[in-house]
Amino acid sequence: MFKWDTLIINANIATMAEGAHAYGMIDKGAIGILNGRIEWLGTTAGITNSIDTLAKEVIDAQGCLLTPGLIDCHTHLVFAGNRSDEFEQRLNGVSYQEIAQNGGGILSTVKATRAASFDELYAQSLPRLQALMCEGVTTIEIKSGYGLNLEAELKMLNVAKKLGEENNIRVKTTLLAAHAVPPEYRHKADDYVDLICTEIIPKISVLGAADCIDAFCESIGFSHAQTKKIFDSASRWGLPVKLHADQLSDLGGAALVAEYSGLSADHVEYSSLKSVKAMAKAGTVAVLLPYAFYILKETKLPPIEAFRKHHVPIAISTDCNPGTAPSSSLLTTMNKACVEFSLTPVEVLTGVTRNAALALGIEDEVGSIEFGKKADLVLWHCKQPADLCYWQGMNRVKRIFTARKND
Repeated sequence: MFKWDTLIINANIATMAEGAHAYGMIDKGAIGILNGRIEWLGTTAGITNSIDTLAKEVIDAQGCLLTPGLIDCHTHLVFAGNRSDEFEQRLNGVSYQEIAQNGGGILSTVKATRAASFDELYAQSLPRLQALMCEGVTTIEIKSGYGLNLEAELKMLNVAKKLGEENNIRVKTTLLAAHAVPPEYRHKADDYVDLICTEIIPKISVLGAADCIDAFCESIGFSHAQTKKIFDSASRWGLPVKLHADQLSDLGGAALVAEYSGLSADHVEYSSLKSVKAMAKAGTVAVLLPYAFYILKETKLPPIEAFRKHHVPIAISTDCNPGTAPSSSLLTTMNKACVEFSLTPVEVLTGVTRNAALALGIEDEVGSIEFGKKADLVLWHCKQPADLCYWQGMNRVKRIFTARKND
């Protein structure tokens, strides 16, 4: 009778455990996996029995790097349509505002997403998911926000859930009905917020379609007061909150989400010191989105030194979306976090493992290699963790281990 299902030996293990030094490295480490969970962790030399008798499958990592499965904690992966024409227009000097006035921008994606059938939406979203999975992503957050009515928002969330079920990847769903004001509510934003609070959130909650509520608190999105009203509704229905906060200006969004003990404040380029301190007190994660920063050619950096000083956890994500972050590569995003934001490789790998799990409220299950946690692991064709941020255009994934995702 075998003790474990799988035994990995001679691995250079980056545990990413909280409180561990740097990456929490274990040289020539070993992991025993049983029923999708980590049941033993130590060094290969610490195994006293005959290795061949301990597990159904024994894998000799030969010194390769083993990390927790990567977590992409902020994406808009489910959508229909294509906006490469807008990308070209912007490079030819057409402003985002002009594009929007001509029917482009978020509302063009809304039009395409509403028109797509469930199967069409699934088929268009699947390649984006597969690209991320091939780079070692084992958990992903997927937002709605291109439906902007109950029927279409629910369709997006259900597509996201099916993507997870059929591809054995853990998907956390987020309702982002407050992404933009839909065309039928033009000049009636308050009425649309009422619809979100009294109809969309309650129905989504009853159906269990979303794990979290998000909003876009910005001058071109929803006001501080409107966002607060949405958060009040989320609280009534027992749903945690996160927020697109302070991306283009400081509306106090990061402090607002911290007021509700929110999971994360995302973007946060313009967040004030007051907001940073509020996030630190609430345990709210700062999710940085360097690919959007790069595409938009932004120059206002997030207050990274303040986050460090006040011990605000920093997560990193692709922001995969058709407008401002057309990317399905978390590895590229990790490189950009180092180059654009001057984060260290330790901070970045922490940001796509342990802190990304914290931003989704699942830190007890995934995000680090520790006894009892899900055995979501990636074995890489390299030996040092910094290699994952360093060399671009080469996918170093050797093997991905995933626990069943039906939890």
